[in-house]
Amino acid sequence: MKFTLLHPADQIVQIMDRVYTGGMTTVSGGNISVMDDDGDIWITPSGIDKGSLTRNDICRVTPAGEVYGAHKPSMELPFHRNVYKRRPDLRAVLHAHPPALVSFSVARVLPDVRIVGNAHGTVGKLTMAAYAVPGSQVLGEIIAAEFEKGFDTVIMENHGAVIGAEDLHKAYMKFETLEATATVEIYARKLGTPKGLPESVINRMPSNDSVLMEQFAPTMHSAEERAARRDMATLIHRAYRQKLCCSTQGTYSARLSDNSFIITPYGADRAHMEENDLVLIRDNKREQGKLPSRSVKLHQKIYENFPEAKSILGSNPPYAMAFAVTDTAFDPRTIPESYIMLRQVQKVPFDAMYLKQDEVAGLFTQRTPVLICGNNQIIVTGNSLINAFDRLEVMEATARSIISAREIGSLVPISDEEVKELDVAFNLN
Repeated sequence: MKFTLLHPADQIVQIMDRVYTGGMTTVSGGNISVMDDDGDIWITPSGIDKGSLTRNDICRVTPAGEVYGAHKPSMELPFHRNVYKRRPDLRAVLHAHPPALVSFSVARVLPDVRIVGNAHGTVGKLTMAAYAVPGSQVLGEIIAAEFEKGFDTVIMENHGAVIGAEDLHKAYMKFETLEATATVEIYARKLGTPKGLPESVINRMPSNDSVLMEQFAPTMHSAEERAARRDMATLIHRAYRQKLCCSTQGTYSARLSDNSFIITPYGADRAHMEENDLVLIRDNKREQGKLPSRSVKLHQKIYENFPEAKSILGSNPPYAMAFAVTDTAFDPRTIPESYIMLRQVQKVPFDAMYLKQDEVAGLFTQRTPVLICGNNQIIVTGNSLINAFDRLEVMEATARSIISAREIGSLVPISDEEVKELDVAFNLN
């Protein structure tokens, strides 16, 4: 499906459904618009349930101000109009009240997108707009003025966030990534002080050009490969629903018996990943016409160094990422399952997974199946795809428990003697 070829009304319905089901707005909150090639603005209606919108609910407003549709357009139409007037390069505007961003808006503090390197690249620079009455011309002027300065992402004091982009899908990717990053920062503040990355370090991230590999055209697709594609697509969708990844973030791979592997593509929406989107890597070559994740070389080296690994998942679960953006150590000795699944969790600097791949790949063993990459992602390995996914879920659940426990009292880990008992009982040595 090519999203931009959908009718503007269908685009708005699809994205508003994701905003609403993702818990990032309420029945009456938020509004979305798209400007079409004729200059008409398609916009969500005023006072209609955001959880059950249909294409027939979407309003069309012409450049002359004529309104077509079954309902009145959103009361925030003035700022949508003003943004398009000041920024003719933008064709979509998304406004909503997601909980984490609202927290920052009422504290009148900008979230730090530099705490997660990939997020910084997706969201870009932020600004904050002064408070004004919702739906007023004054608010419209204030927001449009910030967009005119070149910002595409605006936090509104005591209100929420506004994102502009060249199409609605890109606006949503920015929006979802920003809310996820703001959530990580909130959790991280419960652990310590979140540390953002300097621009010089972020700029060392490789571009997608760096993973260009020689291409090959597969002549057949085995039943094993087809099953791996099916199972990966299913688990990526589940990971998205479970908020273990978001937008285009996260790299998942699964190794086949001939030592080739399937990996997620670069820049694709994880919510709509399909079997055919996944990229086959064989003999250091990529499947023709497809661009793999920037982590493809690291996954390849991990498989070479750690034969027991049959699947690798690199993801950004928010509670676990709180440990990735602070100096707080992660101790999995909370409950037996956490220790059994996670064992010894090590941490490496942000750019180690790009600049020291051999060293990072060599850290993975049966006793160290999980790695925290500072300000980057959590990498888990498993002896199967479902084992790796289970480990990722356990990592996130354990991180959440640790953060919650700090609100109750001091964390009391399983003792060294009790760890030895688990090693013996579950043959972990």
